[in-house]
Amino acid sequence: MTLKPLGDRVLVKPAPKEEKTSTGLYISSGAQEKPQRGEVVAVGAGKMNEHGERIALDVKPGDEVYYGKFGGNEVKIDGEDFLLLRADDIYAIIED
Repeated sequence: MTLKPLGDRVLVKPAPKEEKTSTGLYISSGAQEKPQRGEVVAVGAGKMNEHGERIALDVKPGDEVYYGKFGGNEVKIDGEDFLLLRADDIYAIIED
């Protein structure tokens, strides 16, 4: 299945949850925090301004991003978990 986000929506593949602490202890699945980092998979066309012109989004597919902890909606596509966010819920692009 293919999902094309509309407007200013962005489809993100969350990074895997941390299963170990930095000291090597395993974290139970109930105590693992939701990741706030992921890879942009697809983007919408952007919002319309008051003149009817599209405002392009700041992110593109392939970008690694940080997003809000409680933003977006979880969706499952072909058995994989994704997050559908508004562009405003993305705080930063991670650059190397």
